[in-house]
Amino acid sequence: QVQLVESGGGLVQTGGSLRLSCAASGRTFSRYVMGWFRRAPGKEREFVAAISWSDSSTSYSDSAKGRFTIPRDNAKSTVYLEMNSLKPEDTAVYYCASGLGTATMSHWGQGTQVTVSS
Repeated sequence: QVQLVESGGGLVQTGGSLRLSCAASGRTFSRYVMGWFRRAPGKEREFVAAISWSDSSTSYSDSAKGRFTIPRDNAKSTVYLEMNSLKPEDTAVYYCASGLGTATMSHWGQGTQVTVSS
């Protein structure tokens, strides 16, 4: 059983920064992709960023490119989402997920709220 626990959400002003954490446990992740998704009020859930556990290759949504990064700490089995230059439109519940690909995520965390004030 895979468990993903997010932390680090909160309230930040426009232009500020925030770092989310996702601690993974329950199995080995060598073949998995870890990702971050978000759901804004009244909108569908959308992909934000992902990292391959095996080779650390990354991918980002257009809105995240240049502002967000997704580093990982193997020793802690933790993936982060470092967000800079935050905008009000980044306000959403952010979810950590794992799976064999970004389109086939099989495990999800409980979500953490990020609110960016204007």
